[in-house]
Amino acid sequence: MTVEASGAGNLPAALTTFIGRQCDIAEIRHLLGAARLLTLTGPGGIGKTRLALEAAAAAGDAFPDGVWLVDLAPVLDPKAVVGAAAAALGVRDVGSRPVVEKLAAHLSRRHALIVLDNCEHVVDASAELAQMLLSAAPRLRILATSRRTLRIVGEYVFDVPALPLNEAVDLLVARAAAVRPEFRLRDANRDGAARLCAALDGLPLAIELAASRLRTLTIGQLTDRLEDRFALLTSGNRTARPRHRTLRALIEWSYELCSPAERILWNRLSVFVGGFSLEAAEHVCPGEGIARPDVLDLLDALIAQSVVLAVERGDAVRYRMLESIREYGMHRLTESGEEPVLRRRHCQYFLALAKRTADDWYGPGQEAALARLRTEHDNFLAALRRGDARAPAQDPDRARTAASDPGDAQTALALAEALRFHWCAGGALDDGRRWLGRLLAASPEPTRTRANALVAAAWAALLQGDPAVADRWLDEAGTLSDQLDDQRARALVMGFRAMSALFRGSPEAAVALCEQAVDQLDALNETRATVFWLFLLAVAKAQLGDPGAAQTGTQAVAVAEAHGERLCRAYALWALGFDAWIRGDSDDAVRMTRAGLEIQRSFNDPIGSAMLVGLLAWITGSCGDHRMAARLQGAARALWRVIGTSIGAFGPHMSHFQTHFEKETVEALGPAAFEKAVTEGSRYDSPACAVELALTASADAGRSAAAAPSRPLTPREKEVAALVAEGMSNRQIASALDLSPRTVDRHIEHILAKLGFRSRARVAAWWVANHHPTGTTP
Repeated sequence: MTVEASGAGNLPAALTTFIGRQCDIAEIRHLLGAARLLTLTGPGGIGKTRLALEAAAAAGDAFPDGVWLVDLAPVLDPKAVVGAAAAALGVRDVGSRPVVEKLAAHLSRRHALIVLDNCEHVVDASAELAQMLLSAAPRLRILATSRRTLRIVGEYVFDVPALPLNEAVDLLVARAAAVRPEFRLRDANRDGAARLCAALDGLPLAIELAASRLRTLTIGQLTDRLEDRFALLTSGNRTARPRHRTLRALIEWSYELCSPAERILWNRLSVFVGGFSLEAAEHVCPGEGIARPDVLDLLDALIAQSVVLAVERGDAVRYRMLESIREYGMHRLTESGEEPVLRRRHCQYFLALAKRTADDWYGPGQEAALARLRTEHDNFLAALRRGDARAPAQDPDRARTAASDPGDAQTALALAEALRFHWCAGGALDDGRRWLGRLLAASPEPTRTRANALVAAAWAALLQGDPAVADRWLDEAGTLSDQLDDQRARALVMGFRAMSALFRGSPEAAVALCEQAVDQLDALNETRATVFWLFLLAVAKAQLGDPGAAQTGTQAVAVAEAHGERLCRAYALWALGFDAWIRGDSDDAVRMTRAGLEIQRSFNDPIGSAMLVGLLAWITGSCGDHRMAARLQGAARALWRVIGTSIGAFGPHMSHFQTHFEKETVEALGPAAFEKAVTEGSRYDSPACAVELALTASADAGRSAAAAPSRPLTPREKEVAALVAEGMSNRQIASALDLSPRTVDRHIEHILAKLGFRSRARVAAWWVANHHPTGTTP
């Protein structure tokens, strides 16, 4: 049984019917056949995004690797364009490799279509991204939407026209019927509908906003009120482009038709970037003019008027404003003088959310908490910009809110630190390291916030394979925690120094440091947080051949289970599987690895998935299924490429096992068959696909291990057997491999038991008879 890799894409399901534009869709599909980059241009409100999505969906069958939407509307910093594209395509931002290179590698062999939406405010960065991706991926197509062309070689441009009058009327009728089911187009109002649509210049957004008012106004009344507004704004700004005047007139008119309380809520909702929840609106927006219980009813009124859009996500509803409407509300908020207060509330709300998530992290609901953090990513970045004195000048939100409060930078630093699990477990590692670095530079005060932020920054650096920088940050954090007598920060510094030691190839030092971290956290009554360091301790002990590794890993699992924690539990299961495999217990190794993979199904975690899939490859090879082992290795390689690192970044011991595995698998299959199987496995290049492949393989590996009359030797046991064949004593072997004599004695016992022999001489004879080369190099 195999698990097929999937590239279905991420186009959102439409919530309303699409009216007209069939000729436009046909033309766009025709152009996509000839153009690798096609840009839809036109003014705001002309319907570029909806047309692009409909055309992309219609062309989906031509792109076997999926159609992917990259929405740049909430992206304010040009440097974040690549990260937004990577996130949309599921390319996780972890490891030291630049995200743009990971994205290029991810797409290099794919036949896919990317819809690059809302490019106008980051047009240079969008053009650079498009050119790089098209150069790296010969079968890629990009469909962009922008008020300005990207102006790169090979770009085709399609000017999106206004709706023809008949289609504009059809759209008006359809949307009016949605808000007023009894609405019908009759002879008495047919001409009025045509006049209204003509007055709106056939702009789909303008028509939809107007239709929402047919709940309470007739077509004639609507046309009369609209014409007054057009005349006012045209005379006020004759140099503006006509369609821009029309859209602004319509937005302003819609604003003035709102009640005073609805206008206030519109203004205040504009502080949210990338959408918001009802809970967020109820916390940020109440105040003078709006009571908290009124927010829901006022929000419902704005939804009815198409000012706010509601999007269902699973069991929850999320809300957003079109960017032009949000910007209009922001201008009004600035005029009202409320903007600084609202931005402060916005920042405080998201700081509280991040802190609450971090404080409760080692407990139940991790999957939902991580998903919430990912959903609010744009709002987190907006809150961080408020406290960053070095934010880009072209950032309109930052330009309006230059930080004057000396506490802004400290608040932003506290937010960046509280988001440590979002950065390091949620796939936003590059953003996290960048913001932590910027805000640490902007907030040199020796506070507890700084100490904790230094630790978070060190964690990010370690995961990106940069232990030198991590050690510098940990040194400062250690000094500061001593000065402040911050025992929790001191314990975390100790723990991450253990991680650094392990990644540098010093498991003995890692064991001592981890044990101190666990003891200190226990003394602080933070037992649930010890699960992470118990996992790391189990790994270090397993690398040393310490028989206590299994007990430590089991303790980590028990702590996780007691507190409802799952992600670190998956990592602890990896450690138990790793230790069991080293000891030669393939049954237990498969069982533990499979349990970890089952948990990873819920998290979409590329690092954890790569580690578990790679371990299962080693186990499967030990059980004799070399072809499946190579396929799993291909899937693990693909995940490591996405991350931008390899298993070797986690220490030389891991490199040793990986090298040994590859050598044995190539010898068993032959180079050509090995590469073929690896290529087959590399198709499973997302965590979800790789995990499903591994779960299928783990069932077969478990059956193979159970059926095997004698278990294969582990890499370490083979090293020992090779030295036995050379005539070395146990003490000499211990010296050659830098092990304790007791550990070598235990390895000899395992070798004899697995092979069914009673003497070292039989081991040496078996080794030579099976043509194993002697020596210590696997």
